[in-house]
Amino acid sequence: MKNLFSYEGKRCLFAGCFSGMGEAAAQIVESLGGTVVAADIRKPTSFGYEAFHEIDLRDGSAIEQLVAQVAGAGPIDRLFYCAGLPGTKPTVDVMLVNFVGLKHTVECAVPRMPRSGAAVSISSSAGMGYLGNMAAVMPLVTAPGWAEGKKWVEENAEGMEAYSFSKMCTIVYTLQRAASLTAATGIRLNCTSPGPTDTPMMPAFVEQAGKKFMDAYPKPIGRNSTSEEQGWPLAFLNSDAASYVSGENLYTDGGGAAGMMTGALTMDVSLIGQD
Repeated sequence: MKNLFSYEGKRCLFAGCFSGMGEAAAQIVESLGGTVVAADIRKPTSFGYEAFHEIDLRDGSAIEQLVAQVAGAGPIDRLFYCAGLPGTKPTVDVMLVNFVGLKHTVECAVPRMPRSGAAVSISSSAGMGYLGNMAAVMPLVTAPGWAEGKKWVEENAEGMEAYSFSKMCTIVYTLQRAASLTAATGIRLNCTSPGPTDTPMMPAFVEQAGKKFMDAYPKPIGRNSTSEEQGWPLAFLNSDAASYVSGENLYTDGGGAAGMMTGALTMDVSLIGQD
């Protein structure tokens, strides 16, 4: 039987792979036979890659140049957008890296990908409130290009909780764009929504939300996940084993979001900010 999880013969662009979930997913894809092209602000050291491109994903022209260079050297069979900033960073930077850059990378890559291609990104269970915020999210999700997206963010940054908002945008973009993208091109588009995960970014979440809140965050499995536990679902969604999966926001949070959305679990927001 053919191994549909294999990445043999697949050239994969990873935007955001120096550490955390992106690093873990790149390691997994490499172990499954895939060719990795790495792009990040820092050079990864824990896996092999065909090429490394240093990039600041707050820069739309840099993204365009990245995709052109990678496509000029070979096919982009799979795209992994794993870059992200925590809410402790400046609002505009968070929005540009977490969503505007994500969307721009996907849209730039799509014309250069084969019909069998696929793209996956990382959202968060912090974005689970997207259905109640569609009116706020859609103007940015549907902004036609990088410049328009950046302009919207700059005009609406005041008072925005950027991390959660960026993750809502990622989910809605994935659900909305996949319908037209897959129908027109055959390219699949999905995202994951992790819960608390032990990555180098976790201390920033504790700083922003408080230790008591993060400790009490609903985790039915009883612990934070690991980067590798988040890397495998990313690899699955971009593998041939998921060939009929598109427009999916896969909660990889041990059942936390499902419990909260159905009332089986509750989140104690009174703990926010408490150490």
